[in-house]
Amino acid sequence: MKIGNLTLEGFAALAPMAGVADRAFRELCMSFGAGYCVSEMVSSKGIAYHSKKSAELMEISPMEHPCAVQIFGTEPETMADAARFSLQYRPDVIDINMGCPAPKIAGGGSGAALMKDPALCGRIVKAVSDAVDIPVTVKIRSGFDGEHINAVEVARIAEDNGAAAITVHGRTREQFYAPPVNYDIIRDVKRAVQIPVIGNGDVADALSAKHLYEYTGVDYIMIGRGALGNPWVFREVNAYLSEGRLLPKPDLDEKLDVLSRHITGVVEYKGERVGMREARKHTAYYLKGFKNAAKLRNLAFSMETLDDLKRLIDAIRTST
Repeated sequence: MKIGNLTLEGFAALAPMAGVADRAFRELCMSFGAGYCVSEMVSSKGIAYHSKKSAELMEISPMEHPCAVQIFGTEPETMADAARFSLQYRPDVIDINMGCPAPKIAGGGSGAALMKDPALCGRIVKAVSDAVDIPVTVKIRSGFDGEHINAVEVARIAEDNGAAAITVHGRTREQFYAPPVNYDIIRDVKRAVQIPVIGNGDVADALSAKHLYEYTGVDYIMIGRGALGNPWVFREVNAYLSEGRLLPKPDLDEKLDVLSRHITGVVEYKGERVGMREARKHTAYYLKGFKNAAKLRNLAFSMETLDDLKRLIDAIRTST
């Protein structure tokens, strides 16, 4: 698939997920065959106020390309300024968040709340597109709530104002992540616009990836929560969709090796004190389905150091 003049390999991208899809996780997923990744969302106002934390979220390592920086906000010119600022980190794409359901984001009028004002969506896309010379994409939901399913309208407006691709999560803001996911609206958006459409929602393995492609006709798919504790999902999707092979799940040794690589990466970028606290939630995802998972999660949520991680891994080996 092409976004502007950028070619994406493979079949699936890693979705932006605040507090989860950080640089260490993005690198890991790219190593398993994700064809594209998107940063955690960055506040345009945070950039305007010279927030160091916001700027740090834009950092992209060489292993992540192609990668987009995702920005959120409500003011077209502030969004344009944030997009221009991000160029120093060499993103391949600027992605505009019009889909985040979190109360602190949507409650302030950003994220999915923008879909209540399609005209404003258009002004934001135009301002950002005019500000940078790299492709600009938009991530939306099916609508704000069940009474306002307007993804097709917003997608057309985004296309008319310069968007190079649209990602559609087939749920409303009102649903958050609750079932069901609406693949019909993703299919409708695909049929309504000429630019590429990326489908998102409830892909966790090769078979669900194939279903999303076949049902909606999308150009690419994006995997979010389905990759948590499961970064090898991209390897599985690529093998199945390119060769028809259903790969076996990784064995215990590989799972523990990937867990160790992941958490070591988090600590490398964030330091042991912060990194190990964040590592707790990541580790919990990897423990899903393990014997004695509840006991192991208790150990995970008490980790403070990399030595604690090593002890947890020893405990997993002993209990399985």
